[in-house]
Amino acid sequence: MPIPFLTHVLLEGPPDWMPEAWTLVKWTSSIGALALTKWYSAGATNKAEKNLHGRVILMTGGTSGIGAVTTYELAKRGAQVVLLTHQSPSDPFLIEFVEDMRERTENQFIYAEQVDLSSLHSIRQFATRWVDNSPPRRLDAIILGAATMTPPGGARKETAEGIETTWMVNYLANFHLLGILSPAIRAQPFDRDVRIVVTTCSSYISSPPLDKALEKNTWSPKGAYARSKLALMVFACAYQKHLDAYKRPDQLPMNARVILADPGFTRTPGTMRWLSRGTIWGLFIYILMYPIWWLLLKSANMGAQSILFTVMDSSMGPGRNAGGKMVKECIQVDYARKDVCDEEVAKKLWESSDKLIEKAEKEAALKRAKAKKAEEMKQEEAREAEKVEEIDALLETIAKGRAKKAQKEKEKEKEKAKGNKDGKKSKSAKSK
Repeated sequence: MPIPFLTHVLLEGPPDWMPEAWTLVKWTSSIGALALTKWYSAGATNKAEKNLHGRVILMTGGTSGIGAVTTYELAKRGAQVVLLTHQSPSDPFLIEFVEDMRERTENQFIYAEQVDLSSLHSIRQFATRWVDNSPPRRLDAIILGAATMTPPGGARKETAEGIETTWMVNYLANFHLLGILSPAIRAQPFDRDVRIVVTTCSSYISSPPLDKALEKNTWSPKGAYARSKLALMVFACAYQKHLDAYKRPDQLPMNARVILADPGFTRTPGTMRWLSRGTIWGLFIYILMYPIWWLLLKSANMGAQSILFTVMDSSMGPGRNAGGKMVKECIQVDYARKDVCDEEVAKKLWESSDKLIEKAEKEAALKRAKAKKAEEMKQEEAREAEKVEEIDALLETIAKGRAKKAQKEKEKEKEKAKGNKDGKKSKSAKSK
């Protein structure tokens, strides 16, 4: 059938129903350009595979967007996934999410632990429990995927411990968590392939230098987010050196690798909040422009590919990878800034972070102690008030009892007096 049709077109020209050649070229070119743009913006697909049965993976940010896809893919391959979430394990949404994941992946080893990344105290409580376990708990990977961003025009916010929220959640929480978990990472057997995956994005390129703090009058959502990502990348490279400097008792090389993963521009709840500026009108415009976002931004599934690559590809493990490397579109790429691997910058950042955590934890501990003391005093006052009420009630009961007794005695005296009077009357009647 195609041959007769082509012969007819060549000999007699195209049929009437067929569009003109120029129109056909324009439509074909447009559709081809759109398809090429979508193919390019969708990014690379992870080709690596790995049996993850028995592997234990800690993960932050694993309940939405890219993190939810990553959780699904890891659990589907048999991994035991421990989700570190802001919500309590008894939260209805979290219960439903975990149950749904278990059902879809046919993997019951998906758990949730409450860790508030905006609280140094909450992070310390979880990490200390994990490290104090004896014998040391198995740990094959840590994926740090949680992040927060303030929409453009949003106000600067601080945590309950007085730390700027973006800096705390995006950088300091990860610094604090890995700092406490270091003994658990170093305690893993030499033949275990331990990977610490730190998610980042290209916003770090526009960050101001880390030695220039963002004051309240110069703070902006974009600058705060970019600076937190740069700090996280500098720390990731420094943390690899920190692990490498440890001398194992068996004198074997360190088996943990820190890898940075850039998912690329992706349609996630965070991206939607940023593009919509966190407003209803912005959300309405975002929905109207969704075809454009669909064309230019990755899906959450494609955004997770680089993270999955860092977890499963053999080239990212010990022996073939020195650690502190960055992966984008499932290939290793160079950093766009030299200060990411600057040891002097990393040293200053590490020291300032330690001091900030020490100061914040001391102040928070004092506040908790004062709050506890105030609560104890309040409870003591309540107990004293309860005792006073009990004594008052007892005294009132005694008083009522005495009054009742006096009333009965009074009634008895009246009856006795009446009886004496009646007796006298009967005697007088008899004498008459």
